[in-house]
Amino acid sequence: MLETLLQKDQELLIFLNNLGSEQWDGFWLAVTNQFHWSPLFALILFLIFKKFGWKNGLLMMLFLAALVAFSDQFTNFIKHSFERIRPCNTEGLVDKLRSFTYKPGGYSYYSGHAALSTTVTTFIILLLRKHYKYIYLMILFPLFFGYSRIYLGVHYPLDVFSGYLAGFLWGNIFYLIQKRLRITTRFS
Repeated sequence: MLETLLQKDQELLIFLNNLGSEQWDGFWLAVTNQFHWSPLFALILFLIFKKFGWKNGLLMMLFLAALVAFSDQFTNFIKHSFERIRPCNTEGLVDKLRSFTYKPGGYSYYSGHAALSTTVTTFIILLLRKHYKYIYLMILFPLFFGYSRIYLGVHYPLDVFSGYLAGFLWGNIFYLIQKRLRITTRFS
Protein backbone atom coordinates (compact mmCIF):
# COMPACT_ATOMS: atom_id res chain seq x y z
CA MET A 1 0.00 0.00 0.00
CA LEU A 2 2.80 2.45 0.91
CA GLU A 3 4.66 1.59 -2.29
CA THR A 4 1.52 2.30 -4.33
CA LEU A 5 1.04 5.64 -2.57
CA LEU A 6 4.66 6.64 -3.20
CA GLN A 7 4.41 5.57 -6.85
CA LYS A 8 1.25 7.66 -7.34
CA ASP A 9 2.97 10.56 -5.57
CA GLN A 10 5.89 10.33 -8.01
CA GLU A 11 3.55 10.12 -11.02
CA LEU A 12 1.63 13.19 -9.83
CA LEU A 13 4.89 15.07 -9.32
CA ILE A 14 6.03 14.27 -12.87
CA PHE A 15 2.67 15.38 -14.27
CA LEU A 16 2.49 18.66 -12.29
CA ASN A 17 6.16 19.48 -12.79
CA ASN A 18 5.93 18.98 -16.53
CA LEU A 19 2.98 21.39 -16.81
CA GLY A 20 5.57 24.14 -16.38
CA SER A 21 7.18 26.14 -19.14
CA GLU A 22 10.23 28.38 -19.44
CA GLN A 23 8.10 31.52 -19.52
CA TRP A 24 6.83 30.75 -15.98
CA ASP A 25 10.12 29.53 -14.47
CA GLY A 26 11.23 32.96 -13.25
CA PHE A 27 7.86 33.55 -11.60
CA TRP A 28 7.94 30.28 -9.64
CA LEU A 29 11.60 30.76 -8.67
CA ALA A 30 10.58 34.16 -7.25
CA VAL A 31 7.56 32.68 -5.45
CA THR A 32 9.69 30.04 -3.71
CA ASN A 33 12.07 32.69 -2.31
CA GLN A 34 10.92 33.79 1.16
CA PHE A 35 12.49 37.24 0.72
CA HIS A 36 10.02 38.08 -2.04
CA TRP A 37 7.17 37.69 0.44
CA SER A 38 8.52 40.53 2.62
CA PRO A 39 5.70 42.95 1.67
CA LEU A 40 3.15 40.41 2.94
CA PHE A 41 5.09 39.98 6.18
CA ALA A 42 5.29 43.75 6.62
CA LEU A 43 1.52 44.02 6.09
CA ILE A 44 0.92 41.32 8.70
CA LEU A 45 3.13 43.16 11.20
CA PHE A 46 1.27 46.39 10.50
CA LEU A 47 -2.11 44.70 11.06
CA ILE A 48 -0.95 43.08 14.29
CA PHE A 49 0.40 46.33 15.72
CA LYS A 50 -2.70 48.20 14.55
CA LYS A 51 -4.97 45.72 16.34
CA PHE A 52 -2.93 45.00 19.48
CA GLY A 53 -0.86 48.16 20.00
CA TRP A 54 2.89 48.31 20.63
CA LYS A 55 3.18 46.38 23.89
CA ASN A 56 0.91 43.50 22.93
CA GLY A 57 2.12 43.68 19.32
CA LEU A 58 5.70 43.08 20.48
CA LEU A 59 4.54 40.19 22.63
CA MET A 60 2.69 38.77 19.62
CA MET A 61 5.88 39.11 17.55
CA LEU A 62 7.81 37.13 20.17
CA PHE A 63 5.10 34.51 20.05
CA LEU A 64 5.33 34.40 16.24
CA ALA A 65 9.10 33.99 16.49
CA ALA A 66 8.60 31.02 18.83
CA LEU A 67 6.00 29.58 16.45
CA VAL A 68 8.38 29.89 13.48
CA ALA A 69 11.28 28.34 15.41
CA PHE A 70 9.13 25.45 16.60
CA SER A 71 7.68 24.75 13.14
CA ASP A 72 11.13 24.86 11.57
CA GLN A 73 12.71 22.53 14.13
CA PHE A 74 9.81 20.08 14.06
CA THR A 75 10.06 19.98 10.26
CA ASN A 76 13.80 19.19 10.56
CA PHE A 77 12.99 16.41 13.03
CA ILE A 78 10.49 14.87 10.59
CA LYS A 79 12.85 15.24 7.62
CA HIS A 80 15.67 13.50 9.47
CA SER A 81 13.30 10.78 10.68
CA PHE A 82 12.06 9.89 7.18
CA GLU A 83 15.15 10.80 5.11
CA ARG A 84 13.23 10.97 1.84
CA ILE A 85 15.53 12.18 -0.93
CA ARG A 86 14.34 15.24 -2.84
CA PRO A 87 13.00 14.43 -6.31
CA CYS A 88 15.52 16.78 -7.96
CA ASN A 89 18.30 14.69 -6.39
CA THR A 90 16.82 11.23 -7.05
CA GLU A 91 18.49 9.15 -9.75
CA GLY A 92 16.08 7.86 -12.36
CA LEU A 93 13.52 10.53 -11.50
CA VAL A 94 15.52 13.66 -12.24
CA ASP A 95 15.50 12.77 -15.96
CA LYS A 96 11.69 12.94 -15.96
CA LEU A 97 11.55 16.39 -14.35
CA ARG A 98 12.17 19.83 -15.75
CA SER A 99 15.72 20.95 -15.03
CA PHE A 100 16.59 23.88 -12.76
CA THR A 101 19.88 25.04 -11.30
CA TYR A 102 18.01 25.45 -8.00
CA LYS A 103 18.54 22.08 -6.30
CA PRO A 104 18.57 22.32 -2.51
CA GLY A 105 20.13 19.55 -0.48
CA GLY A 106 18.64 17.92 2.55
CA TYR A 107 15.57 15.77 2.69
CA SER A 108 12.16 16.13 1.13
CA TYR A 109 9.50 14.86 3.53
CA TYR A 110 7.74 17.01 4.52
CA SER A 111 7.95 20.45 2.93
CA GLY A 112 9.16 23.06 5.37
CA HIS A 113 7.95 25.81 3.01
CA ALA A 114 4.42 24.36 3.06
CA ALA A 115 4.45 23.67 6.80
CA LEU A 116 5.81 27.01 7.95
CA SER A 117 3.71 29.12 5.58
CA THR A 118 0.57 27.23 6.62
CA THR A 119 1.43 27.45 10.32
CA VAL A 120 1.87 31.22 10.12
CA THR A 121 -1.15 31.69 7.84
CA THR A 122 -3.45 29.62 10.06
CA PHE A 123 -2.28 31.47 13.17
CA ILE A 124 -2.67 34.92 11.56
CA ILE A 125 -6.09 34.16 10.12
CA LEU A 126 -7.35 32.89 13.47
CA LEU A 127 -5.81 35.87 15.24
CA LEU A 128 -7.14 38.58 12.93
CA ARG A 129 -10.28 37.11 11.30
CA LYS A 130 -12.70 39.10 13.45
CA HIS A 131 -10.96 42.37 12.64
CA TYR A 132 -10.03 42.16 8.96
CA LYS A 133 -12.46 40.41 6.61
CA TYR A 134 -9.92 40.08 3.78
CA ILE A 135 -7.38 38.27 5.97
CA TYR A 136 -8.62 35.00 4.45
CA LEU A 137 -6.84 35.94 1.23
CA MET A 138 -3.66 34.98 3.10
CA ILE A 139 -4.46 31.38 2.21
CA LEU A 140 -2.96 32.14 -1.20
CA PHE A 141 0.47 32.44 0.45
CA PRO A 142 0.92 28.75 1.39
CA LEU A 143 -0.90 27.57 -1.74
CA PHE A 144 1.49 29.41 -4.08
CA PHE A 145 4.50 28.77 -1.85
CA GLY A 146 3.81 25.03 -1.66
CA TYR A 147 3.07 24.62 -5.36
CA SER A 148 6.34 26.37 -6.21
CA ARG A 149 8.14 23.46 -4.54
CA ILE A 150 6.44 20.95 -6.84
CA TYR A 151 6.95 23.14 -9.91
CA LEU A 152 10.69 23.28 -9.17
CA GLY A 153 10.88 19.52 -8.51
CA VAL A 154 12.25 19.88 -4.97
CA HIS A 155 9.23 18.28 -3.24
CA TYR A 156 6.68 15.60 -4.01
CA PRO A 157 2.99 16.52 -3.78
CA LEU A 158 2.68 14.36 -0.65
CA ASP A 159 5.49 16.37 0.96
CA VAL A 160 3.59 19.59 0.33
CA PHE A 161 0.21 18.20 1.38
CA SER A 162 1.69 16.78 4.59
CA GLY A 163 3.34 20.13 5.25
CA TYR A 164 -0.05 21.81 4.84
CA LEU A 165 -1.64 19.40 7.33
CA ALA A 166 1.15 19.86 9.88
CA GLY A 167 1.03 23.63 9.45
CA PHE A 168 -2.74 23.70 9.95
CA LEU A 169 -2.35 21.64 13.14
CA TRP A 170 0.50 23.75 14.57
CA GLY A 171 -1.17 27.03 13.60
CA ASN A 172 -4.31 26.02 15.49
CA ILE A 173 -2.38 24.77 18.52
CA PHE A 174 -0.27 27.91 18.74
CA TYR A 175 -3.35 30.09 18.35
CA LEU A 176 -5.05 28.29 21.25
CA ILE A 177 -1.89 28.60 23.38
CA GLN A 178 -1.55 32.34 22.74
CA LYS A 179 -5.26 32.83 23.36
CA ARG A 180 -4.95 31.05 26.70
CA LEU A 181 -1.84 33.05 27.60
CA ARG A 182 -3.51 36.36 26.72
CA ILE A 183 -6.53 35.48 28.87
CA THR A 184 -4.35 34.30 31.74
CA THR A 185 -1.99 37.29 31.64
CA ARG A 186 -4.70 39.85 30.71
CA PHE A 187 -2.84 41.09 27.61
CA SER A 188 -5.99 41.10 25.48
